[in-house]
Amino acid sequence: MFEELPSRPKKHLSPPEAKLKAARFCAYQERSQQEVRDKLYEYGLHYNEVEELLSELIIEGFINEERFARAYVRGKFKMKKWGRHKIRQGLKQHKVSDYCIKKGWEEIDPNEYEAVMIKLLEQKAGTVKNLQPAHQKAKIASFLVQRGYESEMVWSVLNDIY
Repeated sequence: MFEELPSRPKKHLSPPEAKLKAARFCAYQERSQQEVRDKLYEYGLHYNEVEELLSELIIEGFINEERFARAYVRGKFKMKKWGRHKIRQGLKQHKVSDYCIKKGWEEIDPNEYEAVMIKLLEQKAGTVKNLQPAHQKAKIASFLVQRGYESEMVWSVLNDIY
């Protein structure tokens, strides 16, 4: 019934070619070790080759987990307005160490964090103003928790404002 399309053959690069492509991949934007590892496997390399190339890229400064964590935290907070829980979850998916995650938190000013959360709260409050107060609070809290903000902090601010 359906005709199968031929699958694209996997790229098989030599280690020097793969290293050059991986270096370009890292130079474009900050990458986690896991992203680069996955990319090297896509190039058809084997475990030992991948780990050796990763070591070389780290030594040459193309990969730096702490730098990646800081950039990731900064970007997700400033651009997407994510809370700490959602950012932590994203970093864990990249297999970033707890040490680097802690270093990444230094990119978020606690006062700015609360101010952004309050601004999001106010924006959401404008969209749910026709509901009963208890439903309003629940909708706003749910929205902020889904964005990754800590529920204790959300409820504390909500109870202060409403």
